[in-house]
Amino acid sequence: MTTDVAQYNFALAPIGNLDAYTNLAHNIPMLTAEEEYDLAMRLQRDGDLDAAQRLVLSHLRFVNRIAKGYSGYGLPVADLIQEGNIGLMKAVKRFDPEKGVRLVSFAVHWIRAEIHEYVIRNWRIVKIATTKAQRKLFFNLRGAKKRLGWLNQEEVEAIADDLGVTPENVMDMERRLSQPDTSFDLPNDVDDEETSFSPVAYLTGPDNTDPSMELEQLDATDYQHTKLSNALALLDERSRDIVSQRWLNDDSKATLHTLADQYHVSAERIRQIENNAMKKLKHLMA
Repeated sequence: MTTDVAQYNFALAPIGNLDAYTNLAHNIPMLTAEEEYDLAMRLQRDGDLDAAQRLVLSHLRFVNRIAKGYSGYGLPVADLIQEGNIGLMKAVKRFDPEKGVRLVSFAVHWIRAEIHEYVIRNWRIVKIATTKAQRKLFFNLRGAKKRLGWLNQEEVEAIADDLGVTPENVMDMERRLSQPDTSFDLPNDVDDEETSFSPVAYLTGPDNTDPSMELEQLDATDYQHTKLSNALALLDERSRDIVSQRWLNDDSKATLHTLADQYHVSAERIRQIENNAMKKLKHLMA
């Protein structure tokens, strides 16, 4: 027996209370194997979105149960559930009812994969697990530790053997997990004498550049460029062109002989014009 999908639409409406959402999800009945097969075939054969919706809605309680298992990472459970629901929808899209496997068994991989990605992205400001071994350790190391404190060599080797990673991978991940994020600026209520321990007090930019000094240097550079432009404007056209080609051309510096050929004078005359022009510029800019 099938049930009208319209009665389930309330579960997709925005709900601000997590407990209310959870109760609604648990009130949606699970599908029988025959109903699930029929809906999956309708989705696969006809692209029936109503069938896809019913497959998703009937498994929301399953997502909730998996997501709450990751609540120990300090992330909002509602966000974990949302990511798990994305994984469920991906699973429904790829589900093949002809394989003889129930959707709940097929979907668990997709649900956990989405939640894992979300946890890794958001648990720390700096991404803590990037390689396959690191990801495996991130979600298993805390559960594998039998006691508080640092692992001894025997425990490291046992965990490495159980998870199929190297002892070095285990020790590296233990160090990563034990080092919390550090705020660049300490909170406002921290005493002044303690601020020296915050990164803002000892981390500097390239070449110890201070922002105010950098801004001052930029202003000074702009001022010098303006003065040079104004001074050049007071030179005669030939002198200005010779100085520009000799000293202000970024591509290549013109030679005295090149300019001599251009103005049909000797190279010595070009040198004299250049020297006189440079003296005038220094005087005007001073």
